[in-house]
Amino acid sequence: MLKHRRNELLLILSALMFASNGVSSKLLLSGHISAWRLAQVRAIGATTILAIYLCVKARHKLRLSRAEVPRLAAMGALGIAAVNGTYFLAISRMHVSIALLIEFTAPVWIVLYLRFIKRKFVPNQMWIALVLALTGLAFVAQVWQGLTLDGIGVIAAFASAFAVAFYFVIGEGISHSRDGVSLTMWGFFFAAVTWCLIFPIWSFPTDVFSVSIPLGGPFDSTNVPGWVLILYVICIGTIGPYLCTIAALKNLSASTTSAFGMLEPIFVGGIAWFWFSESWTLIQLIGGVIVIAGIYMADQAREKAI
Repeated sequence: MLKHRRNELLLILSALMFASNGVSSKLLLSGHISAWRLAQVRAIGATTILAIYLCVKARHKLRLSRAEVPRLAAMGALGIAAVNGTYFLAISRMHVSIALLIEFTAPVWIVLYLRFIKRKFVPNQMWIALVLALTGLAFVAQVWQGLTLDGIGVIAAFASAFAVAFYFVIGEGISHSRDGVSLTMWGFFFAAVTWCLIFPIWSFPTDVFSVSIPLGGPFDSTNVPGWVLILYVICIGTIGPYLCTIAALKNLSASTTSAFGMLEPIFVGGIAWFWFSESWTLIQLIGGVIVIAGIYMADQAREKAI
């Protein structure tokens, strides 16, 4: 029982760290660095740290076969680079909590892929989940008022959701033959390569590392250099929560893990309200609860799909 509680606490900590990443990212995106460059430095930083970790702990896991390259490259370019870039773009244009809520609809699109592309059986609860998720999103966006959310932000958030879905679909097959840490390291490596091909590293805006950035919110009078926030995004917003999740997954079921994952939008909403004074209307709060219920049902339906 104690071991079970420890793993649950790890998942709660993981969700909290992922959620706090939204604050540091939004501070950086407020005129100091573009969404694309932040995604680039995050990928390079995560690759470096994970590669060092593997060199020390299990160097043999760094080996890569030629057959693995195409899928890992696709996962890195479309599943990681696209996820990070579009998510950062979304939160730069609208509330962090709403952007994450839309991104978390990924399980819905995964099950639709299984049903209509792979022609697999999908239980009836999936269709209920789909209706709930879309209805909840309509409430969050308040579509009867002509869509109150930023249009580009919404498109970016949905693009992030589709990229997350792609990541899980393509990563599912690779995960059977490779451990999670090395899989993530190579995924981030190819994401970093993708960003460096699009945005050459020699033109990176290095002034972001030394610029003084006000923390705002409860620490409005405190400034920190940009490198501190970037390091936070890489270590606490990426590496830390991932390692916590991997450790917990060894002893908990996927359904339990997905249930704890639903805490992230809730934590993000609380942190964003506290830090950025991002407030939701009552109807948006109701919509958020409906979306989370739909996402949870969709994730359960995914596990029952044949």
